[in-house]
Amino acid sequence: MTQDAADSVTGSDTDGDRSVSTPSPGRVRRRVARGVLITGALLTVMGLSIIGACFINDVTITESRGQAVAEVVDTSLTRTVVRFNTEDGRVYIPPNGVLYPTDLQVGQLVRVEYDSRNPDLVRAEGRTALISLLPVFSALAILWAVLLPTYWLLRRSNRG
Repeated sequence: MTQDAADSVTGSDTDGDRSVSTPSPGRVRRRVARGVLITGALLTVMGLSIIGACFINDVTITESRGQAVAEVVDTSLTRTVVRFNTEDGRVYIPPNGVLYPTDLQVGQLVRVEYDSRNPDLVRAEGRTALISLLPVFSALAILWAVLLPTYWLLRRSNRG
């Protein structure tokens, strides 16, 4: 048996360094199963944070409410842009669009409520954070309907 160059310098055997143990399949499945639950928990926290942010926005608008009639300028998948006159006469177009824009069409006139201290925060009149509950909870239900059976299968196959 010949020695490696490193062995002759250090006087040690490097064969032990080459034998790296690989984790057992059961250990890998347990880690993946744990990752599935952690992912689900993080996405659930994100969804609940969205609902919380919607309620905070509603409270902020209610505290300093301004009202106007707005024209829907543009609609896209990510936002609905409106243009309205603030109480001090300025024409305002919130860069982030309007909150709760369900069923708004370009050219439509709609009543809006906005935070008079910050007209960037505007919602369609009569719509509240309650509208956010259905889509967020539906998405979370679908998420857990996929993740829980995945977790169960990963844990079950580990025992077999």
